[in-house]
Amino acid sequence: MTQVTYEKSLTSPVAAWGAVFSMALCVAVLIASEFMPVSLLTPIARDLVMTEGQAGQAISISGLFAVTTSLFIAGITRSVDRKIVLSSFSFLLVASGLIVAFAPNYTILMIGRALLGVAIGGFWSMSTAIVMRLLPQSAVPKGLAMLNAGNAIAATISAPLGSFLGDYIGWRGAFFFVVPLALIALVWQWLSMPSLPPRQRTASGNVFRLLKRRQVAMGMTAILLLFMGQFALFTYLRPFLESVSGYSVSALSMVLLLMGLAGVAGTWTISSLLATRLYSIVVVIPLVMAAIAAVLVAFASTKIAVAGLLIAWGFFGTAAPVGWRTWLSRVLHDDAEAGGGLQVAVIQFAITAGAAAGGFLFDWSGWWSSFALAAVLLVGSSAAAWTAWIDWHRSK
Repeated sequence: MTQVTYEKSLTSPVAAWGAVFSMALCVAVLIASEFMPVSLLTPIARDLVMTEGQAGQAISISGLFAVTTSLFIAGITRSVDRKIVLSSFSFLLVASGLIVAFAPNYTILMIGRALLGVAIGGFWSMSTAIVMRLLPQSAVPKGLAMLNAGNAIAATISAPLGSFLGDYIGWRGAFFFVVPLALIALVWQWLSMPSLPPRQRTASGNVFRLLKRRQVAMGMTAILLLFMGQFALFTYLRPFLESVSGYSVSALSMVLLLMGLAGVAGTWTISSLLATRLYSIVVVIPLVMAAIAAVLVAFASTKIAVAGLLIAWGFFGTAAPVGWRTWLSRVLHDDAEAGGGLQVAVIQFAITAGAAAGGFLFDWSGWWSSFALAAVLLVGSSAAAWTAWIDWHRSK
């Protein structure tokens, strides 16, 4: 029995959901691979005879290549079956894991991490458009929530998992650990995903053309401010928890774990409301997060209050991207691949800018200024989302 999917393709419901599951696994492995070096910088630097600062570039180079890939991949692959394109990125994930695990020097390590960046940028850019083709319109938010749940779980466990594996099997073994999982995701994806021929388009490959549409420009502005605000605070949680709230390392690890679990719960909870409350959600979530940031400043020394607030932050903050990916599937349903590329580039830039600005303020005037900046940026995100909401109603 067949059904008409969101992109008017005929495909089996079982095969479509199987493909989405395989994509969720691939996302989890991608994110785990991206952030695993955080807890392995010291042994990597020692083994490859370099500084920890140089080892840290293994993270930044993947982000740089992710941004570049996300901006150009839709135009470059416009004539290729999307199944082949996505599987190619999954293959790059496998290759990256192998290259990093067996890297004999700094240069080879950076090549492996650059390939990971290409996989991350390309996969995320295509993910929304492909989910739209695999599922009926009513199921798209749940499919996107599934991908984001894989993202949340991996982001939560990648650093502690890397540390644990590094102690027992070394940093190379930790990176090699993800290779079998990536292979499973690749094979599963190839077997379960139907052929997805490219849609015939004459549009330019320049994704920035989309910003000429007011609805898109305001939505991307809201996304930019959301992620800037989120990472201006989130990046500096550990020093805040240790030096201000007085948490031990084990206690703050537990809080971070609970934040991640709350994020998974928030993703699934909010995804069920997106069909009828999309704009309400993307307007309200950053306001709630801004309020949490402000209250954290007021109750910074109260451990129980801080833990509760950060768990709430995880619940809402992790769910927010699902709302904006659902927005993309509706507003840019006719050009979701280019829109996905633009969205990924905006998010990657926002994370870098937010973390940099938060770090500058953290060093210049204290931790509270980073949290205050986060609150201001998040209020701005809510205002931009509200403007996009008004524009949507006018267009309707």
